[in-house]
Amino acid sequence: MPWGVSYFLMKNSEYAMHDRAKATRTTPEQAICGPDAALLASIAESAVARSIGNTPLHRLRRYERYLGLPETIELHLKAEWVNPGGSIKDRTALSIVRAAIKSGQLGPGRTLLDATSGNTGIAYAMLGAALSFPVTLVVPGSASEERKRTLAAYGARVIYSDPYEGSDGAIRLVREMTSVAGDDFFYADQYNNPANPAAHVATTGPEIWRQSDGRVTHLVAALGTTGTLMGTGAYLRQQGAVQLIGVQPAEAFHGIEGLKHLPTAIVPGIYDPSLPDRIMGIETEAAFEAARALARVEGFFAGSSTGANLAAAGELARELASAGQAARLVVIGCDGGARYLSTGLWELG
Repeated sequence: MPWGVSYFLMKNSEYAMHDRAKATRTTPEQAICGPDAALLASIAESAVARSIGNTPLHRLRRYERYLGLPETIELHLKAEWVNPGGSIKDRTALSIVRAAIKSGQLGPGRTLLDATSGNTGIAYAMLGAALSFPVTLVVPGSASEERKRTLAAYGARVIYSDPYEGSDGAIRLVREMTSVAGDDFFYADQYNNPANPAAHVATTGPEIWRQSDGRVTHLVAALGTTGTLMGTGAYLRQQGAVQLIGVQPAEAFHGIEGLKHLPTAIVPGIYDPSLPDRIMGIETEAAFEAARALARVEGFFAGSSTGANLAAAGELARELASAGQAARLVVIGCDGGARYLSTGLWELG
């Protein structure tokens, strides 16, 4: 038995491997009851929940000049790090939690359980603290120290998976845990939960369309759970001929936290390969260099996934400029740079 599952069972002795009857303590009456009204009301009242979304969209004029782009090529950065939990995953987590409460899957006596590379987990933990439900997370041991400490600060229970297996290792471990955990746990399953892309259909997409005056030509979004590109892209595609660009690491072994190299990874169930117009592979060092340049040129302190998006956008922008095309590219700024201070991203000579 993997050590993570053994640890989970040791800490939760009522969920014995061979005692499923004891683990499943929810009665039939509880199972068919409706959503918890008090918990739904607490979302509406929560200052944290109400602070999620409506993030700014900034044109990066200095960065455009840094790249040598003509005025006809615009780069706009969606600054998702201003969400209260520090990343775009606040939108995802809130959507999943709200949907689970409405369906009766999450309520009194139930713990939210999921695998996460860090940001969605932080958002779950933040909402768990704000709305008073417990959170247990499986996180790759390779997650940055800042992410680990943030999860601890919010009071989440964290189990670390093999650091060399990345997010896929966390997914495999949490699936083993759910097979023995019983009905006291709600498995949020962000990689396959339709509430993930729904968050971006409802919020991120409309915000970008409005903030760009309906003139966005390209959306550049990193692929982790893939929910941002799937949801935002689906909304924007309905509005007009917007090109959708997915960004992934160039290789299976990489240092861009939270991103998946889809050819070699567990592909999320919410991913629709027919939606993106193009998938761009970005080297880790190129992502790091773009994030560092953003800090030094524009003064925005962002993480490595934002750097990957910027590196891809820069490559695409140069192609468009060479072809004499005008464009307004919107780049997703996934999270802030402070979450990576202990990583190679900011180990500068």
